Amino acid sequence: MPYRTRSDLPHPTRVIRHVWVPMRDGTRLSARVWLPLDAESQPVPAILEYIPYRKGDMYADEDEQVYRYLAGHGYAGVRVDIRGTGDSEGRFVDEYLPLEQQDGVDVIKWIAEQPWCSGKVGMTGISWGGFNSLQVAAHAPPALAAVITIGFTDDRYEDDIHYIGGCLFARYQLMWATSVVSYMARPPDPATVGSRWREMWMDRLQNASAVIEPWLMHQHRDAYWKQGSVCENYGAIKCPVYAIGGWQDGYTNAVFRMLEHFPGPCKGLVGPWGHHIPHYGVPGPAIGWLQEALRWWDYWLKGIDTGVMTEPKLRYYSQDAVAPAATYPHRPGHWACEPGWPSPNVEHRRLSLGRGTLGGAAGPKETLRHVGNLLPTGDAGNWAGWGHATEFPTDQRPEDGQWLSFDSDPLAAAIEILGQPLARLELSVDRPLALVAARLCDVAPDGRSTLITRGVLNLTQHASREQPHALTPGEAFSAAVKMKAISYVVPVGHRLRLALSTCYWPWTWPAPELVAMSVSIGGASLLELPVRRSPVTEIPEPAHFAEPEAGPGLAIEYSHLPGGGRATTMDAATGRHVTVDMPTFFSSARLSDDDNLEFSERDTDEWEIVEGDPLSAKVTCRRTLTVGRGAWQTRIEVVSSMTSTRETFLVTTVLEAFESGHRIRAQTWTHTIPRKLI
Repeated sequence: MPYRTRSDLPHPTRVIRHVWVPMRDGTRLSARVWLPLDAESQPVPAILEYIPYRKGDMYADEDEQVYRYLAGHGYAGVRVDIRGTGDSEGRFVDEYLPLEQQDGVDVIKWIAEQPWCSGKVGMTGISWGGFNSLQVAAHAPPALAAVITIGFTDDRYEDDIHYIGGCLFARYQLMWATSVVSYMARPPDPATVGSRWREMWMDRLQNASAVIEPWLMHQHRDAYWKQGSVCENYGAIKCPVYAIGGWQDGYTNAVFRMLEHFPGPCKGLVGPWGHHIPHYGVPGPAIGWLQEALRWWDYWLKGIDTGVMTEPKLRYYSQDAVAPAATYPHRPGHWACEPGWPSPNVEHRRLSLGRGTLGGAAGPKETLRHVGNLLPTGDAGNWAGWGHATEFPTDQRPEDGQWLSFDSDPLAAAIEILGQPLARLELSVDRPLALVAARLCDVAPDGRSTLITRGVLNLTQHASREQPHALTPGEAFSAAVKMKAISYVVPVGHRLRLALSTCYWPWTWPAPELVAMSVSIGGASLLELPVRRSPVTEIPEPAHFAEPEAGPGLAIEYSHLPGGGRATTMDAATGRHVTVDMPTFFSSARLSDDDNLEFSERDTDEWEIVEGDPLSAKVTCRRTLTVGRGAWQTRIEVVSSMTSTRETFLVTTVLEAFESGHRIRAQTWTHTIPRKLI
């Protein structure tokens, strides 16, 4: 436990374990509320978190720590299960729909009207809650006074778990679709909703859907993805925004876009963490996030001048170089700051691609040919870290040797990369459908190669995400591959390596045919590198960053903690490669504070492919979730698989529900969806 538990909070508190919040159509959402003891006589501002991840079990302990702490500092904490999830009524259909946003507006109005609320509301959340905090804020509910969004995106197509660089995100899309089906199929708790629980559960099961269908039907950036993407109109958000990310999280780029484009008061914070609230941050150092959040809430919801808005607009963790490893409990580095973004302290250096070289003299103009392969011999790691033991990519040399690689000379002076590197390429391909992947690595004097950052691009979308077009084989064109934002200090004597390929399995779904790519070098193609000028005057690290705090949690006994695990095997006779990941996101535990409520999650994902055959690609995902108490025992099992032909994607999802060990519902969805330039 990296944080200090605070029991000596300024205000005594109480909890309302369940209250119904009515929506405009009569549906009721279930909420849990933490309050200062005297809130009815001394109303306080409220902080809302509105997500589908079940306030009653898997998040109960974390919620208790966070919202007990906030209540103890003079706020109401409100956790609401979205429609059709947890203990709330209604049906869940898909993520981030307009109805979800409308419900969020209704919840804020209800909160502001409660006798314990001062009329001012803040909204916060990580991941789903980070997304919908901004989506609801874009409706400008009058009582919403400020937002803290963590691990979020402002662009649902460009920077989420479904597509990446216009490529089908093979590493995550089916995995997430399988998780969503399993999460939303769980029953409400009889202790909360009473004898209606089975009726509500059967309604959920009978009306469940495989969410992969709409995600795969919309393979380009169309109206489906623009809905809920606040980048379509940043100005619709009328309240201040504090945007939080982590370098090991997949949701990092949006922090920089918010700082650049949001017209209202805005701050940004990026730490070394994965997909975590910062006081749980892994890799460390974690920070005193709840103390920092209070400075933001006190300023915007209570009118207290905490100084939070006089500080630099962006604070981030400057990461020192590390040797490649599957995990890092702690990242060496220091806290740094920038006055805004784009920053006047960051210059964009252009390094030309030569025959195996990066930077220096451009060299003669010529063309290098590369044919991608499907060997997953390297280790891509995870996109969004959760603190598991096998999250980071390991030594990149196996992949470097198979890709088209360009190395700089050993650095005469250390450089700090800050922002999104960009590979600007002049190239041609020999197929109408192709992708290009780019990895930027730090190569130590002993040859070890550490991934700094990476990006991919569906080349049919090189000119437009909305209107892709088939490529003309042999015809040259320009393409820019934007890599994920990063901070990384490359030491003296190390080299930079840019590596390119037309395959990146199992990260992206492969093109239907192996692709030969020709890259023009000698001044035509280059790496654009954002480098922070040195020296830059830093402000001191806030004192509260050094000691994370949280409120008291629940009496909980963990039987299984998420630990992860990943392995790749190869059948030498058939050329079949299988990568297995055990990503389990939530713990298995028993809550003594809730009459020994028990819950668990077990996950396994597999990616397989045969050398030289893109159409052999297959993903299989399995989820098993349980929740029960005494004689009430339920289980959800979901298995999904995905393959493709030249023309279609083929997906099968099987959902089974069990009560007291007996299967009470089974459903299979089979989808055949045309490939559309992807």
